[in-house]
Amino acid sequence: MKQVGIYYHPSFSRKSYMTVGNRLRDFPEALEGVLALPNVRLFTSPRVAEELILKVHAPEMIPKVAADGMCSTAYESVGGVVAAMESLAKGEIDRAFCFIGAGGHHAGYRQFWGACCFNDVVIALTRVREISLWRRFAIVDTDAHHGDGTRQLVADDPEVLHLCFCGANYLSPDGTKVDVDVYRLGWQADVNQLYVDTVRRELPRVPRFGPDLLVWYYGFDTHADDYGSIGLSESCFFEICDLMILVADELGIPLQVVLGGGSISYLAKETIPEIIRRLAAD
Repeated sequence: MKQVGIYYHPSFSRKSYMTVGNRLRDFPEALEGVLALPNVRLFTSPRVAEELILKVHAPEMIPKVAADGMCSTAYESVGGVVAAMESLAKGEIDRAFCFIGAGGHHAGYRQFWGACCFNDVVIALTRVREISLWRRFAIVDTDAHHGDGTRQLVADDPEVLHLCFCGANYLSPDGTKVDVDVYRLGWQADVNQLYVDTVRRELPRVPRFGPDLLVWYYGFDTHADDYGSIGLSESCFFEICDLMILVADELGIPLQVVLGGGSISYLAKETIPEIIRRLAAD
């Protein structure tokens, strides 16, 4: 039975940047069903150390983030992603779901935008490389928008596969940085199936790369009702989740899910507990 850790902080429901729509207003109460499972545990996301942030970002990022009201939960958001990845690397858990109050994938070395303050995943893998033998990481980003900050930070790192489903097509010379245009699929009658088929077609890049950890950046902003919409429905997210689980299991590696964009509370309530249930199911 896979051991699953959920990383959450109360501030994410009270003062996260997603106060428009108050997307996490139903949490943590909405987790009651999955927390009753014997292999699921809830952890409080700690604050990340400034020293670790400065291993990834320029010093001027600290005062800039402090001055931005949308970044009030930035330290706990990064801290939960770091703590989860550390626990995965130590073998304490097998899978993780990380809530965030401020995003990460638009945060680069000295700039940030889109309510992303510090780059949670890159900071976390930087830490894990210090405390473990893990070196290779696959990041699959199905948020509606390009993870430009993550791409900037890992652009010259051949041991990070960054596979981003966004609005353009790109393949780096070494094959480790990949963009797949899914915007062209938007609002077609069979957009769910087209999107899932596109993800399924591209995911074999992960086993060929051979990572120590698979990170899925899950944003529900691609949903028909949300701000980054390309017309998807909830069922599409669950199929993608199953694909991520399948790839991780085939490789025998842990899976970490990091919450991305999305602003609507009913989508958070309907999708997040179900995704966690699937992480815990096998």
